[in-house]
Amino acid sequence: MILSLFRKKRSNSAIIKRQYEELTDAARQLTFYQDMNVPDTVLGRFEMLSIFMMVYLRATKDKGEAVEGLAQDIIDAFFEDIDHSIRELGIGDAGVPKRMKKLAGMFYGRADSYGKAIEKDDVSELNTALIRNMFPENIEEAPDMSELGRYLIATDKALVGYSLDEMAQGNLKIVRA
Repeated sequence: MILSLFRKKRSNSAIIKRQYEELTDAARQLTFYQDMNVPDTVLGRFEMLSIFMMVYLRATKDKGEAVEGLAQDIIDAFFEDIDHSIRELGIGDAGVPKRMKKLAGMFYGRADSYGKAIEKDDVSELNTALIRNMFPENIEEAPDMSELGRYLIATDKALVGYSLDEMAQGNLKIVRA
């Protein structure tokens, strides 16, 4: 029984890698940082990757066990990547769990607030949430994030058209900005 779980994970590794790379490549698009006011900082990059993970989770929600299992594997890869990055920044082993817990809370809080705004097609609400999270210390002087908000709502809608088979094979493609 336990060995079959390891085999399943191994057989999905190419799919997980392919889909995770698609999501990370989407988050790294220069246009976000050059044209859509996303700060090109560690926090800004975390925000963009979190956003694409959230959009991916929305697309795969309620799509059946196979797709939801794959989505969980991809979220696990996301948190493993964050863990690795924290360690590369020089955070000691004792500090990693505390920071991971904080980052997980940030991720799920953002997923909730962004998801609610996207669900309502509310660019203004999404703009407010993006500003609050990307510019927490300078909200009053933060740039407008509406263009990013419109892009995210359109991306969310584009992912609805994927079939269960495409999702299960890790073939979701993010429309480039």
